Amino acid sequence: MYHCPVDDEQTSRLFELADLILAVGRQIHASKEFASREFASEPWTPLESAVMRFIDRNPGTSARAAAEATQLISSNFSRAVRGLEKKGLVHRETDQDDARRIRLYPTARAHENLRQLREIWSGLLDGIVSDTDEIEAVTSVLRRIETQLTAKSLATSDTTGKSG
Repeated sequence: MYHCPVDDEQTSRLFELADLILAVGRQIHASKEFASREFASEPWTPLESAVMRFIDRNPGTSARAAAEATQLISSNFSRAVRGLEKKGLVHRETDQDDARRIRLYPTARAHENLRQLREIWSGLLDGIVSDTDEIEAVTSVLRRIETQLTAKSLATSDTTGKSG
């Protein structure tokens, strides 16, 4: 895939976009840490958050598919799943069609945690961004950025033989 060289002005704009995404992410992450203390639940590591997000959106996923989607090396992925299991957020089931394959599912506790995060994060952003069209536009752009960054990363790991 060929990309035109990016000029200095565009480089600065893209850097600021990435920097702002990280800054907003830190603020949101900090609110999650506060909520963990408030609801007496254990905090999640960033790796656990990535794995939990995928499992929640894809219940019954195979461990292999989840590891690939989260772009984690096997040992990091396994550690994250074990941590989530220990916290009561994920459970494993043997695949009915292939006993060698394990399926991952969120637990009721994970659903409750997600409900709490939904309330906390919605409350955090309430009044900051309230125009429905603006919310949809930002969400659409961020979803596209995530999708294309994931595809780019997977393509790079496929050509270099690396993952992680």
